[in-house]
Amino acid sequence: HIRSKHFVHVLYDYETSIMWGCRQFFGEPEQYCILGLLPSYLERPNSSLVHMVKHLIDESKHPKSGFFLSNTQQLSEVLNEMESVAQPTLLFGVTFALLDFARDYPMRLSATCVIETGGMKGRGEEMLKPELHAYLKQQFECQHIYSEYGMTELLSQAYSTNDDVLYTPSWMSAFVRDLNDPLDVQHTGKGGIQIADLANLHACSFIATDDLGEVLPNGGFRIHGRIDHTEMRGCSLLSLSF
Repeated sequence: HIRSKHFVHVLYDYETSIMWGCRQFFGEPEQYCILGLLPSYLERPNSSLVHMVKHLIDESKHPKSGFFLSNTQQLSEVLNEMESVAQPTLLFGVTFALLDFARDYPMRLSATCVIETGGMKGRGEEMLKPELHAYLKQQFECQHIYSEYGMTELLSQAYSTNDDVLYTPSWMSAFVRDLNDPLDVQHTGKGGIQIADLANLHACSFIATDDLGEVLPNGGFRIHGRIDHTEMRGCSLLSLSF
């Protein structure tokens, strides 16, 4: 398995996009205690997700902000402490780690935004997003589970803040392509998700993802799954025709 790489010419561009995106969806990071539950990702020194969360942790300047690799007991203690003083908190977590944590440490989270970043590859059966969110809401006794959508090839992130619809910052947009005709790209509808990320100043700003989804008239989009196991067609067939 070859990991994706994105050679970032100016790291400041990525960090600026991180900050502006956070401000647009959550406000200033300084108002939060920011926690990262990213096991396996922390073991990758150049992970873009780890860099994003680390930058937000550094900018939050809260003494309890930080990463948690396998010390989930300590994470539960920090969350309970933050909840006891109604400290607004952002908890970023990969899916498999959040599931394990929710199973082992059910608690009431009213001052905490739980943000799942995806990530079940090789860790068990993939759960549908509604099923995942329903379980986490039950275990954490909260009304909403948030989602972050990003990838190595992008310098920006989309977020869902109260349902399964993801929204992009103002310099990023989602489109949809016909699975049988990769040149047929529309602003709304169902198909393969395309992303335009203008923060990619020194790389490709237009990404054809392997995600299946739907783009809505208001610019939001949903992810329904992956194209991985479909028969070769569209872009794959084009690549074989030259």
